[in-house]
Amino acid sequence: MTARRFTGGKLVLASHNPGKLREIAELLAPHHVDVVSAGALGLPEPEETETSFIGNARLKAVAAAQASGLPALADDSGLEVMALDRDPGIYSARWAGPDKDFGRAMARVLDLLAARGDRRARFVSALALAWPDGHCDEFEGDVWGEIVAAPRGTRGFGYDPIFQPDGYDITFGEMEPAQKHEMSHRAVAFRKFVAACFPV
Repeated sequence: MTARRFTGGKLVLASHNPGKLREIAELLAPHHVDVVSAGALGLPEPEETETSFIGNARLKAVAAAQASGLPALADDSGLEVMALDRDPGIYSARWAGPDKDFGRAMARVLDLLAARGDRRARFVSALALAWPDGHCDEFEGDVWGEIVAAPRGTRGFGYDPIFQPDGYDITFGEMEPAQKHEMSHRAVAFRKFVAACFPV
């Protein structure tokens, strides 16, 4: 099925995560989209009940599109650690608890990995663009790397300080935002989204 073109106007970002909102807004900036967050519209966060990143992105985008009457873009992303059977995975945000303490979540990952040799991991980003009439297009990107021994850097958000992408000697937490926007899991998914929904 061909993706539906986004031809301008308002787009709801179906997220209440400030770091994610900032990153997505920066990625959308070159396309002159009038972005409004779900939080600014007073939309509730739906419970993420699906079993995949794509499923949860679709659920959030559809809920925001139906509640707002506008097209809505949602991202569901997380960290999969191979030696932990791909945990925290779709539960990445939940590992941080209700107070969104990612320092605690990173410490949990590092504690569980302490006795294991395999530190391979990947970040996954799934994007869903939903319309009020129920149409939904989906895109996914990932980036592979290693979990470092201790958090490094204060940039980014979430698990960024413990993830070092392949081919780099710095973590996402140490990386300049512009550099991360070129190669992150979200950037990969966004390139697919832009190519499909903002064709030249």
